[in-house]
Amino acid sequence: MIHVEVRIDIERPAGELFAYLEDAENNTSWLKGMRSARWTSPRPIAVGSTYEQRSHFLGRDIQTSFEVTRLEPGRLVTIESREGSSFPITVTRQVEPDGEGRSRVTEIVDGDASGFYSLATPLLRRMVKRNIQRDYGTLKRLLEG
Repeated sequence: MIHVEVRIDIERPAGELFAYLEDAENNTSWLKGMRSARWTSPRPIAVGSTYEQRSHFLGRDIQTSFEVTRLEPGRLVTIESREGSSFPITVTRQVEPDGEGRSRVTEIVDGDASGFYSLATPLLRRMVKRNIQRDYGTLKRLLEG
């Protein structure tokens, strides 16, 4: 099992930042290795909404279908990979105001490193954390302009 938690402060109002993060179609602009992401259910985003994404990680193409399993509008979204996805994972993104026009994002990732990935769980945990930190650095630069 992999558990990773990362926090970062971004100079953006919480509502604006959350709106950007909850829309999976923005993933290709800030997540390295993300090839595509598209909603497979109608909007607005709600518990039960689904999307598919294709990414490249550790030299492998990963196709994942996600479902929104928890949503507190403007504050928190949890997504879980659906059956048949390449890598079982749960991701929670929480946005909290942290002063005037500033927000703190916390991302929590829990994954089941089975099969191909099970042999390298400690290394995989470090790589996932490093990648999340890098991606949020990209998001920070993108949104703070």
